[in-house]
Amino acid sequence: MPEPLRIVSWNIRAGGGRRVDLIAAHIQGWRADVVALSEFRATPPSRALRDRLERQGLGFQLSTVDETFPASNRLLLASRWPLRAIRLRAAPPEPGRWCLAQVGAPRPFAVGAMHVPNRVSGQKDGFHAAVLNLTRSWRRGPALLVGDTNSGRIGLDEEVPCFGKREDGWFVALEDRCWRDGFRHLHGDRREYTWYSPNGRNGFRLDQAFINRLLLPRLVDTRYEWALCADGRDRRDTVSDHAALIVDLEA
Repeated sequence: MPEPLRIVSWNIRAGGGRRVDLIAAHIQGWRADVVALSEFRATPPSRALRDRLERQGLGFQLSTVDETFPASNRLLLASRWPLRAIRLRAAPPEPGRWCLAQVGAPRPFAVGAMHVPNRVSGQKDGFHAAVLNLTRSWRRGPALLVGDTNSGRIGLDEEVPCFGKREDGWFVALEDRCWRDGFRHLHGDRREYTWYSPNGRNGFRLDQAFINRLLLPRLVDTRYEWALCADGRDRRDTVSDHAALIVDLEA
C-alpha cells in the first residue's frame, strides 16, 4: 500500500525559540509532506526553522510574517510540492492569521492554515463568520482547513466549561456545510486534548482539520501527537504547549 500524503498542523509556541531543532526533528520524524505552523515569526529561530524545513524537502513555502513586527505570531505553510496562494474576498480579516494555498501534489488540493483569535481579543466572532462565508461559497475543489482554532464543542472538547454557544455553533455550521471535523469523523466522541491550561492543567481540543466533501473520501487518518524529548523527559509541553495535528490522505 502506498504511503499516505501527510499534513502536519502545529502551533509551535512563540516562534520556536531554542526548541527549533527539536521541532524540525519531529516534523522530519513524522514524514510530513505539507506543514502548517502557527505562531511562526520573523525572528532568527523561526527563520532557522524555515531553512531546516527547506533542507528536509519542504522547500515550497508561504508565510504571513510581517518583518516590521518580527515578534508577532503568524503562519508558515511548507510543502514538497509548489504552493500557489489563493486570495479570496471572503477570507478572514486578519491576514497574518490566515494563509490559503493550492498544493500542486499529484492529486491537487487546497489547504487553509488558520490561527483563530481568542475570545479576549474581541476578533473571534468576525474570524469565525469569515470562515463560514468562505466555506459556503467554496468552488475550488478538494480542500481542508487546519490550525489552532481556540475553539471546541461544549462538553466534548473541554475538561472544564470553557466554550460557549458561539464556538459550538461554528462547528455545527461547518458540519452543515459539509466541512467535516476530521478527528470527529473518524473517532466519534473520543476525548483527546491538544492544549492544557498552565494554571489549572485542564485539557482542551483546540486544534482541528475541517475537510470538505470532495476531499473527505481520501481521508485515511486524523490524530494528535505530543512531541517528546529523546532524553526521556516526559513533559508533554517541553517542545510545544500544543499537540501536533496529523492528517493522512490517500496520495
